[in-house]
Amino acid sequence: MLVLRNRSVSRSVEYWRIRPCFQAVSSFRTMLSGIGIRIAEQSVKGAYYEKYGIIEGSGGQLSMNTFLDCIPCFARQALEAARFVTDDPAIHERVMRGILREAAQMDFSQSPPAIGQKLHRALRDLVHDDDPYREIKNHFNQAALEMLPDLSARIRDAADPLFMALRVAIAGNVIDLGVNGDFRGSEVKSAMANILNEPFYGEVEDFRDEVRNARKIFYLADNAGEIVFDRLLIEQLPLNRVTLAVRGAPVLNDATRADAEAAGLCGIVEVIDNGSDAPGTILADCSRDFRRRFSMADLVIAKGQGNFETLSDADANLYFLFKAKCPVIATHVGLPVGTHATIHRHPARIIGKGEQLAGI
Repeated sequence: MLVLRNRSVSRSVEYWRIRPCFQAVSSFRTMLSGIGIRIAEQSVKGAYYEKYGIIEGSGGQLSMNTFLDCIPCFARQALEAARFVTDDPAIHERVMRGILREAAQMDFSQSPPAIGQKLHRALRDLVHDDDPYREIKNHFNQAALEMLPDLSARIRDAADPLFMALRVAIAGNVIDLGVNGDFRGSEVKSAMANILNEPFYGEVEDFRDEVRNARKIFYLADNAGEIVFDRLLIEQLPLNRVTLAVRGAPVLNDATRADAEAAGLCGIVEVIDNGSDAPGTILADCSRDFRRRFSMADLVIAKGQGNFETLSDADANLYFLFKAKCPVIATHVGLPVGTHATIHRHPARIIGKGEQLAGI
């Protein structure tokens, strides 16, 4: 097992790590141009660095705005969702044309989940289905539940049950149809079988201390199926101090209250929804009750890349738990693709001379 413990992990942007993304975007730009959607003629690579204030070779941190790399993923998600609903190629074409029209109006200063929220609203209208991913979400919930007894025993017998439960919960983040629409149940079993063989980054003792000292823990779920594995970590926390939050309405394969019920969590901790249909946590779009609980929490545990993309600048004591599946996010946090990450985002505070502001 590779464990990365250095807090000052390099965040330099190395072109070779994201070159395939540039090539894919360039090809996609050519395709869009063919149907009348124009993207600026300057080089994709140059626009990428210029827009986000990065000088090639200098190192620099990427902001979590929407990247050109995200466009092919949005288009793929739309086509996959249409195919979940119907086999009619005419509807598939109508959906794709509609989504590409929406894509032409994207505001790249917004986060990917903010863009995804708008596109998936349009998608649901086009296919006349409020939850096109419902069937596959049920499938992954059931597959995860079948694995629960063995994983529970593995955690119970571990030398460090909290650490093992943490690894299981992060491994469950592999269930992400926003990143990989061809994901299969067999891959979940493989992920769980190889939990300790995956590279891991994080300070587990710091996480343990934060859990021990927190009076109010706010746990933000990510995906269906994955939420079953979250249950195993939640069971290692002080249950009377934990509130679980899910999405307020269906989007992609993100977990809603129905998925929390399927995972058996509603009988273990208090469960609320965030009032939003974004595939992340856009605080301004969440309910007043959610925002109140978020601000009052001593510790927020946020699962998945979507929550990281939307909350990485939030003023809160946050632990982000996710598998770095997207090359852009992996580059942003300075970790190899595939790493199981536990990233601590300290709340802002007034600092004195000689101190540094704590952060990611």
